[in-house]
Amino acid sequence: MTVLDSRREIPGDRDGRDASIGVSDALITADGVSMAPVTDLGAGRGPFWLDEALSRGGADVVAWRRHIHMNPELSRHEFGTTELICSVLRSLGLEPSVLPGGTGVICDVGSGSRCVALRADIDALPLTEATGLPYSSTVDGAAHACGHDAHTAILLGAAMALASAPELPGRVRLIFQPAEEVMPGGALDVITAGGLEGVDRIFGLHCDPRVPVGKVGSRIGPLTSAADLIELRLTSPGGHTSRPHLTADLVHALGVVITSLPSLLSRRVDPRSGTVLVWGAVHAGQAANAVPQDGVLRGTLRTADHEVWKALEPLVASSVQSLLAPTGVGFDLQYRRGVPPLVGDQDSTSLLRAGVEAALGEDALTGTEQSSGGEDFAWYLEHVQGSFARLGVWSGEGEMRDLHRPTFELDERALAVGIRVMVHTALASLA
Repeated sequence: MTVLDSRREIPGDRDGRDASIGVSDALITADGVSMAPVTDLGAGRGPFWLDEALSRGGADVVAWRRHIHMNPELSRHEFGTTELICSVLRSLGLEPSVLPGGTGVICDVGSGSRCVALRADIDALPLTEATGLPYSSTVDGAAHACGHDAHTAILLGAAMALASAPELPGRVRLIFQPAEEVMPGGALDVITAGGLEGVDRIFGLHCDPRVPVGKVGSRIGPLTSAADLIELRLTSPGGHTSRPHLTADLVHALGVVITSLPSLLSRRVDPRSGTVLVWGAVHAGQAANAVPQDGVLRGTLRTADHEVWKALEPLVASSVQSLLAPTGVGFDLQYRRGVPPLVGDQDSTSLLRAGVEAALGEDALTGTEQSSGGEDFAWYLEHVQGSFARLGVWSGEGEMRDLHRPTFELDERALAVGIRVMVHTALASLA
């Protein structure tokens, strides 16, 4: 991939410029891409080098995002995206390091013993895009329907701004993480590669189509839930449905687990923990008059409480054993731990909120609800303090197009918002 820069000087006095970013041309391929101006909702709030970086390079950020959007890559196959990230970072005079698996990048900006990390995920989803946008996915069965293209472009924009700063009060580590969409998540790859060594705190953003652009939602405590996978395989000798007493009724046993395990768990764990088991698939048998010999049941178990999460696997195992013992069926339980609950500490969340206020003003701050969804950013918080926020990407007009849907869209004004929030949060953490 060729990364070209065709910025031209903007006529007029710096102080007289409007609040549009990227009124320069931006070419990122040999064919060239000319971007239209995008409004910078935080223009003029400083510092001067951040304002200047967005004024001169904002269109490049939009172009990076659109290029990544058009060329989505699934988890642990983000080779082209990794190449683009490295190319941009090197053009800024930085020294990116690719993770051992060949995708994902770590890069430091600045110097000093104190270090704050900023993270973006870079992988796409196995969906076919249905937005009809002129820069829609060109890859069948892959689409950036969770905003990771925006997250990546925002962190590249933050790198562009931070690299232009005359001086930083410490180091900022940029983590471009692969494989967020698969359990247990690419965050573990980053940690194994030493990505958190020397890091004092870590911060991240995620697009939220339920929040208007220009707003950022934060929360002290649980933001997302642990998400574990359960697969239960049952076996039986099988037989005729007219003689269930001579065999082990496998379908009945499945029904016992389907209805009783969620109820049993609700009586064994603290109801304030937000623990919920939901079955997503069940398969057994073909004929109406034959007891099947095998069946499988799959579901997800989620909780917002870290201590409950630790106790769930043995609790599920003992409960399944107790429920199935009277039925006579054989079983094999596969319990796959996913990600922990994402719990932002008070100090880090206060720093993030200070970053939002400095970037956009107090009115940009908003609360956000705890979600039952999983987010592998939580793995970082098992090692260092940090916080995670929801970046508003809804334009305020028309339908809110939700994440993980083929029709997901975002307002590109959120890119400059995200850059400003990331930069100011890093500065607040290093102050």
